[in-house]
Amino acid sequence: MDNLPGKTAFITGGASGIGFALARVFAREGMKVVVADVEQSALDRAVSELVAAGFEAVGVQVDVTDRTAVANARDAALDAFGAVHLLCNNAGVNAAGPLFDATYKDWDWVMGVNFWGVVHGVHEFLSELMRHGTDAHVVNTASVGGLVGMRNLGIYNAAKFGVVGLTEALRADMEGHGVGVSVLCPGVVRTSLTTSERNRPAHLTDEPSPSVADVAPESDAPPAGTDPMDLAEQVLEAVRANQFFINTHAEWQPLVGQRHQAIDAGFQGEADPAMVQAMTALIRPFEP
Repeated sequence: MDNLPGKTAFITGGASGIGFALARVFAREGMKVVVADVEQSALDRAVSELVAAGFEAVGVQVDVTDRTAVANARDAALDAFGAVHLLCNNAGVNAAGPLFDATYKDWDWVMGVNFWGVVHGVHEFLSELMRHGTDAHVVNTASVGGLVGMRNLGIYNAAKFGVVGLTEALRADMEGHGVGVSVLCPGVVRTSLTTSERNRPAHLTDEPSPSVADVAPESDAPPAGTDPMDLAEQVLEAVRANQFFINTHAEWQPLVGQRHQAIDAGFQGEADPAMVQAMTALIRPFEP
């Protein structure tokens, strides 16, 4: 998808962090932008900033765990701009801690946003994207946490591994339909992910949610991680190149590589060529 001016991008979690950086970069390239976010105050600020800069942008408040709300947000985008060509399923939250301390409410909240939010986006927008063929693209935000498991991030890992698998399957399903597909797997980025408890609904909270100040006390030190704008520039180039894996943090390459080596070492016996051919029909092979 390399002809962006005049087309429309729909971005969940679009009012801050990676999502807002994506909105700014794609708007700069001449796209109309629909910013979708659960946090109304942040949404208002983001849209106001985009419009003040001369970009075409509208906002829609949406909880991505609610499939009806996602469908309504899609309709609002179509009402505003007549089409959606680029879908960025980016909304994300985290409830860190060891799995032996996790509750079902932790699971429901993190999986609801990070996994089911992507499912809802794909399900509700796919027919609209397929209408545009090669002029359409999906970017699902996963994480390096979708490529390798980490201590104290079990729920987050489960969701992000699910996003990677879902997106690989979508890539295979879109073969012959023209829609581009990418999965974004960043490392540490300067976002408000660590304060995502501020948007945790009461019915999925076991204890009173800590305030933002409790979660992230004010500090004069700059936040750690990559500037979201640098990440968004990489996503832009990946969309143009129809690149599937967008792995933005090279420090993770040897660690992910170790996991791949362990997977390879776990296979036993000799492969049956007929079965290899049959299994290959189920996937869309990656270029070597």
